[in-house]
Order: sequence, then C-alpha cells, then structure tokens
Amino acid sequence: MAAKYAKQDAGRSSSRENIAFVRQMLAELRQVAEKEKADMLCYLIEMAYVEAGDLQARM
Repeated sequence: MAAKYAKQDAGRSSSRENIAFVRQMLAELRQVAEKEKADMLCYLIEMAYVEAGDLQARM
C-alpha cells in the first residue's frame, strides 16, 4: 500500500517538474517574441504562461 502512494507522489512530482519546465520555456519564448515585436505571439505565449502557473498552483 505504501508503494502505491509513493508512486502517486512520484507522478505528481514529475508532473510538477514538467509544468515548471514548460512555464520556463514559455518565459524564454516570450522574450524572443518581444525582441521580434510579435505582439499577438507575445499575448498567446503569455496566456499559456498564465495557464501553466494556474496548473502549478493546483498541484
């Protein structure tokens, strides 16, 4: 039974790390898009960044 919970915790940890990675990549992509003055792309990336933050908060 303890192994089951350990596996679930490991899965959550992995999910948290994945979302954190995606969020970091989105932040970097937004910087690139800003340099290119791609306003709509910046907006869309920002929305994805906010969504990733919301997901992190719920985990």
